[in-house]
Amino acid sequence: MPKEKPPVSTGQTIEMDITDLNHNGEGVGRVDAFTVFVPLALPGDRVKAKVISVKKSYARALLEAVLNPSSHRIASLCRHFEDCGGCQLQHLDYGEQLRRKRQIVQDALRRLGGLDLEVLPVLGMSEPWSYRNKAQFPLGIEEKALKAGFFRRGTHEIIDLENCSIQHPLIDEAFGIARELIQELGMSIYDEKTHHGLLRHLVIRASHSGDQVLVILVTNGREFPQAKSFVEAITPRIPGLVGIVQNINNRRGNVVLGEENIMLWGKSYLVEKLGEISYLVSPGSFFQVNSAQAEVLFRQVEKYAVLTGSETVFDLYCGTGTIALYLSRKAGKVVGIESYSPAVEDARKNAQLNGITNAEFFTGPAEDIFPGLLEQGYSSDVVIVDPPRKGCTEKLLSTIAAANPNRFIYVSCNPSTLARDLRYLKEKGYSASEVQPVDMFPHTSHVECVVLMSRVTSK
Repeated sequence: MPKEKPPVSTGQTIEMDITDLNHNGEGVGRVDAFTVFVPLALPGDRVKAKVISVKKSYARALLEAVLNPSSHRIASLCRHFEDCGGCQLQHLDYGEQLRRKRQIVQDALRRLGGLDLEVLPVLGMSEPWSYRNKAQFPLGIEEKALKAGFFRRGTHEIIDLENCSIQHPLIDEAFGIARELIQELGMSIYDEKTHHGLLRHLVIRASHSGDQVLVILVTNGREFPQAKSFVEAITPRIPGLVGIVQNINNRRGNVVLGEENIMLWGKSYLVEKLGEISYLVSPGSFFQVNSAQAEVLFRQVEKYAVLTGSETVFDLYCGTGTIALYLSRKAGKVVGIESYSPAVEDARKNAQLNGITNAEFFTGPAEDIFPGLLEQGYSSDVVIVDPPRKGCTEKLLSTIAAANPNRFIYVSCNPSTLARDLRYLKEKGYSASEVQPVDMFPHTSHVECVVLMSRVTSK
């Protein structure tokens, strides 16, 4: 029997109602029950859109006009919004963003995990702007003029940026000054197509308090003729500047930072504070880009951990030890495991900076190190996992389930892999007691979740 042909075709202009939002922040509509994804469209909109690709079960279309807008549609704050790939939801009022993100988590758990769980309302921000503490600006040349900013949505074409409404104002200020000097000094700019040229990215980090700024110049090689002139010109002009670093990345590809840093001026790090804990944040450190919401997230983990002062807490995929050190004051011992060795070194430095003596950090894959430590006699009263977007390996989840911790907390940045892992844990005898989303990234489609797991006991 011939397969039914999709009701839309490439190049066709269609009209439809948008009824939902997918995990990428794209509007979801249907033509004769056939799904069509439309970036920049919102639930409640009636739109005209042009189909650009058709697959077996869905199509993609570009928004041409909003014929009847959603009651939640608002004017975006940033003039670059429709072109820039950084935000997906600036045109959706913030309260509705939070409601939709909650729904995205619920849908992923139900559809991908087969789990009918109540998801708590998302913990949002009272002021959801100017929150990003790190920005990575690609650089390029167009018609002999410098272009610096962010990539256009879905491309590697650079949008010339004036400012960004979701990043710290001091980053905007430092970016403008650095960009001006790069142009004045006639620095060689990298071309990703030919792999020629020197300056690839400008990376700027700022502390949440706004009193410290770190500037990183990513270069395609060690030779940097204008380094001294750049340092002399920029150091008096940026308030709170604590360091200028040259990072060397001479590899092809999309990875921004290389592994070697050269100090050009000042310090190679800034200091960020969450609660009572101070953290050294170096050029390559993984650190939550929203410091204010990171503290909200950590407080939620602390709430679920229910520490009395005697527990051993394992923080798997610990990065620079942010969660482990945050919990160290209320635990007997915290143990962090991380495969990226520079992050482990940062974690140890952070422990020393804060005078924390009940923290240990180990380098290696969590699925290998964790069972080895259990065999050595370490107890696992509380286990926290905070994996990358791909989630946890089955080996690690199986090991955690076998260790049978009193409290098991899963921190996730990807509802899809979270759903998959919770389904696996359910098969191993664990269930999710509570799912608390946290809006770490306002005006984007991303949402973080903290999940309290409990062992299912048979009656």
